[in-house]
Amino acid sequence: MNQPIPFGAGPAEGRGDLAEVMRDVAHGDKQAFSVLYDALAPLVFGIVVKVVRDRAQSEEVAQEVMIDLWRQAARYRPDAGSVTTWAATIAHRRAVDRVRSAQAATDREHAQAAREHATAFDEVAEQVETRLEGEQVRRCLRGLTELQRQAVTLAYYGGLTYREVAEALRTPLPTIKTRMRDGLIRLRDCMGVTT
Repeated sequence: MNQPIPFGAGPAEGRGDLAEVMRDVAHGDKQAFSVLYDALAPLVFGIVVKVVRDRAQSEEVAQEVMIDLWRQAARYRPDAGSVTTWAATIAHRRAVDRVRSAQAATDREHAQAAREHATAFDEVAEQVETRLEGEQVRRCLRGLTELQRQAVTLAYYGGLTYREVAEALRTPLPTIKTRMRDGLIRLRDCMGVTT
């Protein structure tokens, strides 16, 4: 049993021998695990490296698989398939898990970087835009007549109705409506708003 089992062995030779080795490994036989390791490590590594594609990570995953084989040896059931099939299945699943985990981590990092970048840019852009718009509104309001400016300011910043603006400014309602209409047209033109 000290000799590695060749992978090219037929079903009667390799399968039966590895099943016996696995049974010994399940009982904690370190020498049997050494035989199992020598027999399966190249297969496991080959499967893992095809999926993971990074040699260093593949070596790590292959080691994890071999440790799993040691720990889970008692779970192996010969009637469910050969030891090589069982090991290959574990290796493939572990490799796929590693790739998915790495991709998820990369996706999270990209998403976080995008959120941080977008948030910082949006806050600055929004503040600048708000400041510029505020300056433009103040400049355009200065271009209105006194009555227009007061009427528009009370209506839009004070939330007053036409009637309340007329009462506050002690000006007839039709005059307020006309001044506000004219003032809004001038503001629209000044700010470059198109309808």
